[in-house]
This record gives sequence, structure tokens and C-alpha cells, in this order.
Amino acid sequence: MKTERQISSGGVIYRAVNGKAEVALIAVKEGKVWCLPKGLRENGESIARTAHREVKEETGLDGKIIKLIDHIQYFYAHKEERETKRFFKIVYFFLMEYTQGDMKNHDSEVNDCQWFPIDDAIKMV
Repeated sequence: MKTERQISSGGVIYRAVNGKAEVALIAVKEGKVWCLPKGLRENGESIARTAHREVKEETGLDGKIIKLIDHIQYFYAHKEERETKRFFKIVYFFLMEYTQGDMKNHDSEVNDCQWFPIDDAIKMV
């Protein structure tokens, strides 16, 4: 089976409330899975630009990129009509400081978006 490579980027967008950090998470899969916003890189985009765009689309929030945190990589398979495709995916995550925006403007592919205290966010993902 041929393996296709995918590059995605996302972000950990945070804000301080009463001196404590909160992180924005999105809910997907009918609200059953909470995760960080991320998505596929478009042609010509840098990984930082992809992270900024995807965070804004999926959360409704805008932020300033502080730094690249790290990346993850994994294989997965996706069944299509007559064949199963295999992918090797690399996802880069950036730390982003919230600057403006409203979660009610999140993308329709996201079921929900909420702020969580950092410790709760870690447990949820």
C-alpha cells in the first residue's frame, strides 16, 4: 500500500484570566472529542501561517504566534469507496497568545469551542 505524506499545523492559543492561563480547545466528532485546533497546510503556506489560519477558522480567535512548541507524527488509514489509503502525518503546534475574536465565530466543522484552565485542558486532550 502506498503511503501519502500530509503536513498539518495547529496551535495552543492561550489567555490569562485572573493571573491563570486558559487554553482554547475545540470539540469534534459530535462533541465527544476535545482537541487542539489544527489542519492541513495549503500550497505555498508556511507551517506558521497554516497554524494561524487553522486556529482562527476553527476557534474564531486570533492570536500572535509566540513560538513553535513541537511536532507529532503518526500513521493512519482512511477507507474510501474502493480502497484504503495510508497516510504519514506530521503536525506542528505553535504557542499563540490570544489577541481578539469570539468563539461563536468558530468553523462549522467544529461542534464547540471553549476556554479551559490549563490543567483541565491537559486532562481533556
